Amino acid sequence: MGAQQRVFKQKIRSTSSLRKIFKAMELIAASRIQKAIARSQAASPYANALTRAVSAVASESNVDHVLTSEPENVSRAAVLVVGPDRGFAGAYSANLLREAEELIRLLHSEGKDVSLFTVGGKAENYYTFRDRAIVQAWTGFSETPTAEKAREIGEALLQSFNAESAENGVDEIYIVFTKFVSSVKHDPEYRRLLPLEVVDADEVATGGTSAPANDAAAFPLYEFEPSAEAVLDSLLPRYIDSRVLSALLSASASEQASRQAAMKTATDNADDLIKTYTRLANTARQAEITQELTEIVGGADALAASSAGD
Repeated sequence: MGAQQRVFKQKIRSTSSLRKIFKAMELIAASRIQKAIARSQAASPYANALTRAVSAVASESNVDHVLTSEPENVSRAAVLVVGPDRGFAGAYSANLLREAEELIRLLHSEGKDVSLFTVGGKAENYYTFRDRAIVQAWTGFSETPTAEKAREIGEALLQSFNAESAENGVDEIYIVFTKFVSSVKHDPEYRRLLPLEVVDADEVATGGTSAPANDAAAFPLYEFEPSAEAVLDSLLPRYIDSRVLSALLSASASEQASRQAAMKTATDNADDLIKTYTRLANTARQAEITQELTEIVGGADALAASSAGD
């Protein structure tokens, strides 16, 4: 019986140690999620204005630009998968990778080859383990994305888009990320970045705010100098950078929210285990005391019987 008590007490100590780690990670994620949401909301006005400008040039200039016109024959597409660097976030990585696999299967069914680009160690490890070729991978900043990293990713995607087919150039660019809706709702989704698909301003904002309908419908009057094509050449790289940064910030907020929820669940489960092990340890202790009392009483009865016989 004493051995059982030692086993349960050891389990209580180890579970208590894990609970402290889970609780600390929950508190850290809770503090970081507010910073991630604030950064996402702070970046949305620039992204909204840039989206409106690019939309105006693309829809009102009638310019046949390579970045806004549909190619006649699409043979290869680039897919950027924005995932986390660390785990302990519940089903966050699994849901994202499932969405990415769905997009890849869809592209393959349309007869398109896929060039993979990944952000985050989880996505890179997933495809490396399955011997899937990755054109370029970025790690180490999924929780704190910066404009510099977004620009680096955007330049790599545009370079691949502008390359010839013989040099593994792509005809389309897709991005897969987790859209942050609220602290309890964050949905993985994919979008096509190039050729340009004009989106509403509220789709670019990741902080959960939407532009008024009248503002979204009315474009300002623009004069393009030196030409609409030159304006597109200048705006579209910035547009891609802003969309990539928006996705990175949204994914960062989603990752922290998922980690907070997962660590909250782990902490609650640890509390339940500690209660269960404590009850089992008390039961074992009571059984041990009962057995000792039974042995004492049995020994006393045996001594009394022996004395009476003498």
